[in-house]
Amino acid sequence: MASQSLVTLQHNNFLIGMFAFVIFASLVFSESLPTQNMSRKERTELRNEARDMFNHAYTAYMNNAYPADELMPLSCKGRYRGITPSRGDMDDILGNFSMTLVDSMDTLVLLGDFDEFERAVRLVIQNVQFDSDIIVSVFETNIRMVGGLLSAHVLTEHIQKNRGIMLWYNGEMLEMARDLGYRLLPAFNTSTGIPHARVNLRHGMKDDELKKSRETCTACAGTILLEFATLSRLSGDPVFEARAHTAMDALWKLRHRSSDLMGTVLNVHSGDWVRRDSGVGAGIDSYYEYLFKSYVLLGDDKYLARFNRHYNAVMKYVSEGPMLLDVLMHRPHAKSRNFMDSLLAFWPGLQVLSGDIKPAVQTHEMLYQVMQMHTFIPEAFTVDFQIHWGQHHLRPEFIESTYFLYRATGDHHYLQVGKKALKTLQKYAKVPCGYAAVNDVRTGKHEDRMDSFVLSETFKYLYLLFSDPRDLVVDVDEFIFTTEAHLFPLTIAQLGNTTFSFTRSDEHNMLDFMRTCPNSNRFFPERVRKPLRNFITGSCPRIPTGKRLRALDFQASNADHLRAIYDMGITMVSLGDGKAKSSDDGEMGLQFMQEMLELTKIQNMNQLAQLQAVAYSSDDNSKDWAALMAGPSHFGPELIGEQFIEGELVIASPFRACYELSNKEEISGRILIAQRGDCTFVSKARLAQAAGALALIVCDNVPGSSGETQPMFAMSGDGTNDVTIPVVFMYSQEFSKLVNVFKRKPKIIVRIMQMIEFKRWQLTMDSAKATAAKSTRTSITNGEISKGLDPSATNEPITLVDSQNIKDEL
Repeated sequence: MASQSLVTLQHNNFLIGMFAFVIFASLVFSESLPTQNMSRKERTELRNEARDMFNHAYTAYMNNAYPADELMPLSCKGRYRGITPSRGDMDDILGNFSMTLVDSMDTLVLLGDFDEFERAVRLVIQNVQFDSDIIVSVFETNIRMVGGLLSAHVLTEHIQKNRGIMLWYNGEMLEMARDLGYRLLPAFNTSTGIPHARVNLRHGMKDDELKKSRETCTACAGTILLEFATLSRLSGDPVFEARAHTAMDALWKLRHRSSDLMGTVLNVHSGDWVRRDSGVGAGIDSYYEYLFKSYVLLGDDKYLARFNRHYNAVMKYVSEGPMLLDVLMHRPHAKSRNFMDSLLAFWPGLQVLSGDIKPAVQTHEMLYQVMQMHTFIPEAFTVDFQIHWGQHHLRPEFIESTYFLYRATGDHHYLQVGKKALKTLQKYAKVPCGYAAVNDVRTGKHEDRMDSFVLSETFKYLYLLFSDPRDLVVDVDEFIFTTEAHLFPLTIAQLGNTTFSFTRSDEHNMLDFMRTCPNSNRFFPERVRKPLRNFITGSCPRIPTGKRLRALDFQASNADHLRAIYDMGITMVSLGDGKAKSSDDGEMGLQFMQEMLELTKIQNMNQLAQLQAVAYSSDDNSKDWAALMAGPSHFGPELIGEQFIEGELVIASPFRACYELSNKEEISGRILIAQRGDCTFVSKARLAQAAGALALIVCDNVPGSSGETQPMFAMSGDGTNDVTIPVVFMYSQEFSKLVNVFKRKPKIIVRIMQMIEFKRWQLTMDSAKATAAKSTRTSITNGEISKGLDPSATNEPITLVDSQNIKDEL
């Protein structure tokens, strides 16, 4: 995130150079002191524990993984690109350039470990190089590597000046950052100026894999300017900042002019939106962050104006109390998904920096309750706070917001929250060789993964939270934190740049600079948190104690049924008892209820149209087909209408289908089954497609999960449309039913199709059976026996069915 100081948002017409920063600790008044203050002794102990956590993870990396990019804490060895088994697109962050070391060097400075910092700088200068035939993520390479090198360079010069050490250093890391920056520049050669998502470090965009590159995410393209502007101003080479400003200007022009919202995935050549989901989480998060921080670091007021426009739109359409729910940018009153992802936890910290404390407190409190409910904040959770994606990658965003809220308010509640987060990491994530990500917060099972941001951000923010700013070796109020928590000095604004203009754009007016924040003069967070204490426990669905009475089974003449619906708070009113004003009113009431039922059926139909079906016949002699619920994917072809895929099943080996498949000869021409986990959905799809599979079924890796109790979702891709086979997702309980049939009948034929089309097909077969039975009875009467129609004998689903019959069946 960014600087822990708060920028005053009162805009001036003259050039803004250095900004006035206000620490909100002064807002805490004696009449509203927190009830559970943490002693200085305990804070010191927790600060030292946070340092020990960093040292444990850092030492494990250096002893067992360096010079690899990442440590695999369960295997206790390094992760190398092209050597360690591939995780698909997840490995685009790797470039065989000692990423974890570069990313975490500035944390060593904050911890005061100058000896190890000097050793790390020497190792980077001597051993890290970028001339490799490797495709990397532009976004990740910029924030982790370019940002890490620049921050280490700035801090080296800082301790040279203030402590008289490392006098041998002569700007080598700045030159390395410029070399890497030039290797990223070919990605910006697009018709819009918006960079490609990936680039080859040696060949630029002249790589066969990149020839079809078209799409990138908003955050990927909009999280460049801080690093590139700092690189330009420190090196004197204006090209980097110029390209980053162009990309930001292009993104701004692509906002929806009516809602002022942004989508999440776009075409870098045409500027067309590929995914129009709009929120503050994955795919868009750091774009908003860099708008505001570009204003802080560079003094360009257009970025403040743009941030305010977007911020007002987010608070109008996306924010619902403490929750932040994605909407469609072009239809902002329509929700685009029913879950939130953990990356949105950075938002309260950004709100603190912009001065809007109250909603920051509310969202942070909601997230804290989610953490207490599930031990960690899961990668994604539903609107009723159940787990959607169960992973926890030891992300820093929640701790980051906790830190900024504490700096802004002085409320010791946030120290207690930080303590809870720290102790949870110690108990559930610490392993002998570092800290391991959690594969599923429900089971606590570990994943062989420790991202570089754990050292660069998670432990850094924990250490800062429990530290007195006066005791730190640098004054953090003189720096801004990037999205990777690298430190850039605010004096960057004074260096200037030949490509930079302070003139205000005509597209903005004074209203864009006048977003006012709540008056916080006598504000204390406890007043905001108190009404939210039972927010989650009061919202979560209770587990029913008995069997639920379904509307389909209800009988008005059954006394038990009447008693059951009375207990549910429903009262049956007889129209004949004079409750309606008149018989006409009663008639209209009955008509109204019928319309409501029809509306419900239509809504069910719409939901059903989004679902996929995995249909099968369990008996060769049976004409009865059953269908299991499945979810679609955002990548690969969508089966709609009469389209379907039919074939035999085969299980992937290895089951997770993240590495090269050993049973390719069995897969060709069949439908492949693979398990969720270890790599992305789209990576599994590409392996299945390369092996010649007709389609891919991905089953959940969480025992007991079911589409009956959990919302179905569409699997996300990575923006590259190269999957040509259908891919569907099944929860565990539904998949178990398919497995049971598969065990009895290994040659089972399954059909993947739209659920709504399966229902139509099923109704057609039922209708044909009834007609055949009637025809048979007629023939027997005439002394003959005839064979009835067998709709299942054809491979084409029959769709000529009365839609009203489908509604009635549903």
